[in-house]
Amino acid sequence: MPTHYQGPLPEVRALNCYIKLTRASERLAAALRGPLSREGLTTGQLGVLEALLHIGPMNERELGRKLLRSGGNVTVVVDNLERRGLVGRARNPEDRRCVTVTLTREGRRLIRRVFPGHAVRITAALSVLSPEEQTALGRLCRKIGRGAEEGNALGEPVPTLENQ
Repeated sequence: MPTHYQGPLPEVRALNCYIKLTRASERLAAALRGPLSREGLTTGQLGVLEALLHIGPMNERELGRKLLRSGGNVTVVVDNLERRGLVGRARNPEDRRCVTVTLTREGRRLIRRVFPGHAVRITAALSVLSPEEQTALGRLCRKIGRGAEEGNALGEPVPTLENQ
């Protein structure tokens, strides 16, 4: 459903684009949530486990930057994963404010089992696009993301997780 807003054409076009982008993203996320929930995982938890598997141990602030999540959200997600024995936390002896999050053996086993199916489902969902379209969409989404991060055309900062 397009916007019903009757403003200037550039605004109507941008709003329609935004609606389509948001709906596509939300439908894809909803389709992926079911299989994850059967594994007892949320999308945020999968993101943390996947980052730790593929990048390695890191502190919660780094995890938040990688996953575009607030510090409070990362703390809750890591708390829940730690409670399940999937991650561990270790304080840096030289800077006790810095806590490194690592995968446990059980966490590594779970993400190695779950992630391949997740990747296959994403690949299947995006197969409606040609490889060239997938590359173009990725480039365009990155451009939108960077534009939002840098601020809007008026030079005003756009709220981000860091400055909210």
